[in-house]
Amino acid sequence: MKTIEWIEQKVWLIDQRKLPGKYELIACCTYQDIAEAIRKMKIRGAPAIGVAAAYGMALAAYNSSADNYEEFYKDMVFASEILANSRPTAVNLTWALKRILNFIQLNKQINMVQLKENILKEAETIAREDIDTNRAIGKNGASLIKDGDNVLTHCNAGALATAGYGTALGVIRAVCESGKKIHVYVDETRPFLQGARLTSWELKREKIPFTLIADSMAGFLMFNNKIDVIIVGADRIASNGDVANKIGTYSLSILAKENKIPFYVAAPISSIDLSLKSGKEIPIEERSAREITHIFGHQIAPEGTRVYNPAFDITLHNNIEAIITERGIIKKPYIKNIARSLKEFNIR
Repeated sequence: MKTIEWIEQKVWLIDQRKLPGKYELIACCTYQDIAEAIRKMKIRGAPAIGVAAAYGMALAAYNSSADNYEEFYKDMVFASEILANSRPTAVNLTWALKRILNFIQLNKQINMVQLKENILKEAETIAREDIDTNRAIGKNGASLIKDGDNVLTHCNAGALATAGYGTALGVIRAVCESGKKIHVYVDETRPFLQGARLTSWELKREKIPFTLIADSMAGFLMFNNKIDVIIVGADRIASNGDVANKIGTYSLSILAKENKIPFYVAAPISSIDLSLKSGKEIPIEERSAREITHIFGHQIAPEGTRVYNPAFDITLHNNIEAIITERGIIKKPYIKNIARSLKEFNIR
């Protein structure tokens, strides 16, 4: 399943707001369309919005009327700023934008038509690399899950959150592909219900056994020895191993620590931000009050209710057993081992 695809100078993506009730593809014709799709969560998930941003830059290139490199580059920088502001927490978004801008600077000597074509090729390369990365994450993480395990996951870190296959859910896919029999408990993930709507949808399509639970039930299952391992994705990872992920992740990590359950994070190397010393420096997006006061357009709270709606929280590195990446499994101490892992592969 491809979450996002370029066809005839349009970017087609699955409108994830409509799932699971309706599978609908929408076309984005401009980078502004991509920015709106990200902002309104038509597409979501850190790797997926990174790929979307790269394709958004390809649209910006094709739609630019500039006839010289200097004006063209200004257009591309402006587009990158609009795209970067669509969601502030996930680092993959800005990572992809910087990669495209660097690519443009390195290829400024070629003619404008060829440059635009090459930007699209680079965006498509980012999309292909994401799928390869996810499969490698899955393969590396599969060794951590035993036959017969009950696995708890939070939010959606599957194919829908990436260009395809998934990170945390990619590990679960890889485990099942290896022949191991597991059962997945899916947190519903309030308030946007990515677990109930999206992860459940993906698992059902893959015929992977799962049970949906309300977020508040997770601790009870752990207490009653119903959970063997927890695996989640990440939107940004600081250099000390602190992780920003969907709101509710931190609570799960505390419960896991109390109940002596291994808590794993699955994410690409591109989600690591070495410029940040700790999770305290990660910007946390606040979203509309309506996501809390309404469900599918139906009001569930009194009119005028005051709402606080952070989309993400910070899970401290001490609560994380290991970080599963495409380059291998990173273990404590994270400050040392994250830096060493990135240095070994000439990343950053």
